[in-house]
Amino acid sequence: MSDTAILTAVRNAHRFDESALAAYLERAVDDFGGPLRIRQFEGGQSNPTYLLETPTERYVLRKQPPGELLRSAHQVDREFRVMRALAGTEVPVPRMLSLCEDVSIIGTKFYVMEYVEGRFFSDALCPSLSRNERSAVYADLANVLAALHRVDPAAIGLETFGRPGNYYARQISRWSKQYLASKTEEVAAMDRLMEWLPANIPETDETVVVHGDYRPGNVLIHPSEPRIAAVLDWELSTLGHPLADLGYVCMDFHSEGRASVPLASPEARELGVPSEEDFIDAYCRAAGRGGIDDWNFFLTYNFFRSAAISEGVYRRGLDGNASSETALEFKGGCRTCADRAWVFVEQGR
Repeated sequence: MSDTAILTAVRNAHRFDESALAAYLERAVDDFGGPLRIRQFEGGQSNPTYLLETPTERYVLRKQPPGELLRSAHQVDREFRVMRALAGTEVPVPRMLSLCEDVSIIGTKFYVMEYVEGRFFSDALCPSLSRNERSAVYADLANVLAALHRVDPAAIGLETFGRPGNYYARQISRWSKQYLASKTEEVAAMDRLMEWLPANIPETDETVVVHGDYRPGNVLIHPSEPRIAAVLDWELSTLGHPLADLGYVCMDFHSEGRASVPLASPEARELGVPSEEDFIDAYCRAAGRGGIDDWNFFLTYNFFRSAAISEGVYRRGLDGNASSETALEFKGGCRTCADRAWVFVEQGR
């Protein structure tokens, strides 16, 4: 499997005025000079992402999708803000170049950032890595997440990036509303989860910057070293609870959708992937954290959230404005995630 991102011609639904963009970049980005070539990255189900190439430079553009948008979704301005704020911390992020909130330029808000060289793996197993490299990458995955959660939001100007406290109550309400707004069929487990989750939130109240979609598929691995060169796709970032991020990345140990070899299997151990317990321990050591209570809640919450997101992606596919041609493959994803979430509820009883 390739360790490079797949590029395509710009899809018809995501075309825009390329000359207007070029004129904007000449004003907004230092040393920009055309001619400009634009291709679209495959993958990513929310905000269309493009490679911009000139004779001397490469850039990446992220924009909102076309069509009617849910109020709290596709906030590319938040992505720009958090990555710009994290520059200079221990969290590797691309350099932000320009944010454009003038929708008259290409039809939606967008931002431009530097292009970071790196290896991209949609498969959580990172297939082309050696055993030792894979172990090192997973160790860095835990360390970078802990580094993010050690950042003081106020110290980098993100104290207003979200509301402190009551994170899970607010998130459960948000994803319940978005699920209901995108709903395409009845899913009994979602109805049960929307009742169970608010009534079973652990008594823990920490506030850090959370990524919201932290996983191997949203990082770039250094071209020649087994470490993370950049963390990408910050659309769901906010101020929140650190174990939401940890629970999300650990979902791969309980499902097979994002890895060619189940990460919980003995085969994955032989290939250098840590066990879930070892990954959690590595994160806790780096974050300065003791043990974790109510772990099943954090897994349940994340599978519920992923169920709601899957339904939204599938709905955008049906409506014809998804960021990827694979959106319709998400049919049934909501039910699968919701059923998995309810298993954790049953196990915790």
